[in-house]
This record gives sequence, structure tokens and C-alpha cells, in this order.
Amino acid sequence: MTQSTAPAAPPTDPVVAELLQSVVDVARAIFGAEASSIMLLDHQSFELVFQAVSGQGQEFLIGRRFPAGQGIAGWVAGSGEPMIVDDLRRSASFDRTVAKSTGYVPDAMMAAPLIHGDRVLGVLEVLDPAPGPSRAGLPELELLALFARQAGVALRVAVDNSTAVLGAGERDRAMRLLTEVQRLIGDRGDW
Repeated sequence: MTQSTAPAAPPTDPVVAELLQSVVDVARAIFGAEASSIMLLDHQSFELVFQAVSGQGQEFLIGRRFPAGQGIAGWVAGSGEPMIVDDLRRSASFDRTVAKSTGYVPDAMMAAPLIHGDRVLGVLEVLDPAPGPSRAGLPELELLALFARQAGVALRVAVDNSTAVLGAGERDRAMRLLTEVQRLIGDRGDW
């Protein structure tokens, strides 16, 4: 994945903020997780910025920044590939310093890039998914990656349209994305 030089979307747009909060709330519910977050990539400072949090850390993480080259989220943003780690205590990729600074140190994590086209916009994380036989396996990671891709497209549409009026084609595209996400969630009858 290539990284554009465009900055991350500003969190001041209420439509974008509502969209991002909805994504983390749904991701947390789908996986029965302790927390979920979205960090957008600020291409100018090369930092990841917490834009939405559901669960642990919700009160104080919004707006917090850390270098995009660090930790699992940094690897996901840089590579454009999803990642799953079942035991973060044994992971060399996990930046405990960053986690400790947030006040919440998870045991397990899934992370997927928010992508639009060939651009990585940020990272969607699910922290400490519910225990079970498939707590965090490949099917769950594939679902998270698909959900993150849909969220990335919806984010791009929302950002593009925060400065312009939605045309009929853009409204139809946004509605198709929302319908697809609802179908995916409906197909997850086991959660």
C-alpha cells in the first residue's frame, strides 16, 4: 500500500466523528471486545492519531498521537496488512510503552488498515476480543479487515463530502456500503 501525503481527516467534522464512533462501537460489539479504536494517519507528521474509542480509554485517548512507525498499529499502517496477536506479552511488535501511556494494556489484539483505493487512512483495532474457541482467528481477522475496508471507503466518502454536497451517485455508493456492512453483521449470527 502506498501512503499519500494528504493529512488525516480533521476530527472537527461532526459527520466524520459520528461515523468513526459508530465503526468502533460496532467493531467492539461484533467481537465482544473490551475496547476498539480508530487511529487516523497524519501524513504530515507521520503520526497515528486516536479519533474514536469505544470501551477502555474512551475518556482520554481522543486526539492522542504516537509515531506511526511504532508498534502493531504502526506496522499495520505501514504495511497495509491486518495483524492478529493472541498473546501481546510475547510479541516483539507490541509497544508496551505506548499501551502503558494510554492506561490500558491489552492481552490480545486484532488490527486492520482503513484503506481507500491504495491509500492507508488509518488503523482499526479491536482489543481483547471475547474469549472463545475462535477468539481471534483468521476468520475473525478477515471479517475485521473487510469491515475496516468498508469503513475506509465510508470515511473517504464522508470526508470528501464534508466540503461538497453529496451527489446522487455518492449517496447511492454510501447506501450500498452501509447495506453491505449490515449484511455482514447479519451473517455473523454466532456473535
